[in-house]
Amino acid sequence: AAPARAVSFSVKHTEGVSVEVAHRGQAEVGSTPSSGTRWPLDEGTVLRFSMNQASTEVNDNKVTVSFYAEGGQPINQAGVFLTGIGISLDVDTDRDGVVEKNNPNKASWTWGPEGHGAILLVSCDKERP
Repeated sequence: AAPARAVSFSVKHTEGVSVEVAHRGQAEVGSTPSSGTRWPLDEGTVLRFSMNQASTEVNDNKVTVSFYAEGGQPINQAGVFLTGIGISLDVDTDRDGVVEKNNPNKASWTWGPEGHGAILLVSCDKERP
């Protein structure tokens, strides 16, 4: 997706996004260093970005990649807007008939009439071809 004359790139992102650049098999772990950092645009360079919490509204986070030609002249930019989706399995963990989002027994399971934890029945077969 890089422009034809591009030889390097830099990344900017909003606070809710984590970025990792893997260059020649070595990952720059964590958030991208200062916005002036440029990486060579070599084959096999991978840019990974993720969010670790749900968004408060649609498209509230952004990643912008700037491409540079030989000598450092900016060529073009590409951007993507992100929306983090929160997924939670909410269950009746203490088996009292009430589904609670943050029940402390959600992470464990105990057998028996005084037990706690979710009992899940999962259908993994194909209902239709």
